[in-house]
Amino acid sequence: MSWYPHTTVATIVEQNGLFLMVEEKDQGQTVFNQPAGHLDEGESLQAAAIRETIEETAWEVELESFLGTYQYLAPNNGCTYIRHCFIALPLRHHAGRMLDQDITAAHWLSPATILAPDFKARSPIVQKVLLDYLAGQRWPLSVLYHHE
Repeated sequence: MSWYPHTTVATIVEQNGLFLMVEEKDQGQTVFNQPAGHLDEGESLQAAAIRETIEETAWEVELESFLGTYQYLAPNNGCTYIRHCFIALPLRHHAGRMLDQDITAAHWLSPATILAPDFKARSPIVQKVLLDYLAGQRWPLSVLYHHE
């Protein structure tokens, strides 16, 4: 079996000082994550970020900028994840939309809650991307190129 990294996307979505987070189950544990998921075949990173956000939270978003790329080796499964994180603006909530089956709920949480030492983050990257966002890290979306 050959090694390959898992390409994922995530979005930081802020509204009124709160951040959109998903509550989900991971190996029987309740954890929290930004809206995130895997890149599908033929999909751009930007399209994947928009799709994953609405699928996991029922929030339609518009990408504003690129936060960064984060590499993480998950100790529980040995997989390497390459997370491409975007900053997005919330546009509209589709209240009747069903969330992905792995998602328990979507929540708007404060930075203090997310950065608390006892916060049940899915991985250390969850808090790292928020810290980078709060520090003002931003890149234009044009740093990413998708050749169709």
